[in-house]
Amino acid sequence: MKILDILANRKMLIMALFGFSSGLPVALVAGTLQAWLADEGLSIQTIGILTLVGQPYFYKFLWAPVMDRFAPMFLAKFFGRRRSWILITQVALMVGLVWMGLSNPGQEPLLVGLVALIVAFVSASQDVVIDAYRTEILTPEERGAALALFVSCWRIAALVSGAGALILADQLGWMATYNIMALLMLVGIIATFLAQEPDLSSTSVHRTLREAVVAPLQDFLQRDKALLLLLLVVLYKLADAFAAQLMTAFFTGGADIQGLGFSKTEVGLIGKGWGFAATILGASLAGVLMIRWRLFTSLLVFGFFQAASNLMFVWLAVAGKNHTLLIATVFIENFCAGMGTTALLALLTGLCNPHFAVAQYALLSAFAAVGTRFLGPLAGYLVAEVGWVQFFIWSFVAAIPSLALILYMRDTIGQYDVRKKD
Repeated sequence: MKILDILANRKMLIMALFGFSSGLPVALVAGTLQAWLADEGLSIQTIGILTLVGQPYFYKFLWAPVMDRFAPMFLAKFFGRRRSWILITQVALMVGLVWMGLSNPGQEPLLVGLVALIVAFVSASQDVVIDAYRTEILTPEERGAALALFVSCWRIAALVSGAGALILADQLGWMATYNIMALLMLVGIIATFLAQEPDLSSTSVHRTLREAVVAPLQDFLQRDKALLLLLLVVLYKLADAFAAQLMTAFFTGGADIQGLGFSKTEVGLIGKGWGFAATILGASLAGVLMIRWRLFTSLLVFGFFQAASNLMFVWLAVAGKNHTLLIATVFIENFCAGMGTTALLALLTGLCNPHFAVAQYALLSAFAAVGTRFLGPLAGYLVAEVGWVQFFIWSFVAAIPSLALILYMRDTIGQYDVRKKD
């Protein structure tokens, strides 16, 4: 009965809606934007450079303390500190997405990049406040179910703004697609009005800058082999992220891009739809295996398969446009990536000191996303120089240092196995 009470709690609905609101903008400044740029005939080098618009997701921990300590006074008296910030970011996202839709990447790529950067900044800021809200509003008994709902709806939103947006763009064009995505942000705004403001009287809202940022970093750096642990966090998903930087451009191609020539609808249904299902299955299998496996074993095995799956793209690049091979490639790569992500999240959780859990997790997750946020320009120039086949071979080679580091750090990794803390 207690489980039913938890699931029937209004907080579960709020977490589901906030998960959708958080996940929706991400693809619109990443893979979906990439397809639009390729559609407009931009070069692979330019598309690679414009992947840098996602960097605010990496740097969000820098302004998180400001949003934590200060409230927008004109709204806070009606909505409270957390909900007023959430509402501001959601309205700003609606405006930013409409602005993107009105832009013309073919004629003004830098302007589109600037608007996308603003959207990414506001989206990352929304994540900061929603993460804080989720931490403060949920009881320990509610967290498991709430997080499952949040993550599931985040992925559904990513599917809508990824696969759904590509299909819509084929039928209605890019301006209408981004306007529809902007309207879907109403889901989050409705959730904000339905949500209750958390009681902040017992939280660390008034932390000093040192307590919020410096102390967690100092605590981490005092550990044995701290820098090597940090290097492992950076390297573990690096090769996987490197291969994924220009995935949509590889599938669709463009005027100056020797891609495979799949339509946006095909990429949406196959590349995003099958990828979504495979990621869920891979993460679920990893979760089951990790009940018995040690953290070291999981990182090594899943890391190897995560790297090896990049070789499927080599096969696809050689074979050319082949629907069956596309499905197999997308499924295997996302399945293995889902397993690798699960192992990485277990490592990040184990590395966090409970006293600094929120700050350290934000910092560590930022370092884990280095490949996603910084390698786009390098990927673009490498593809232009050596072609897709060698590019994907190099993405496999790039995984070797992380696997070697896992073997070297076996004993150290064992100290942070989360199951030891049960």
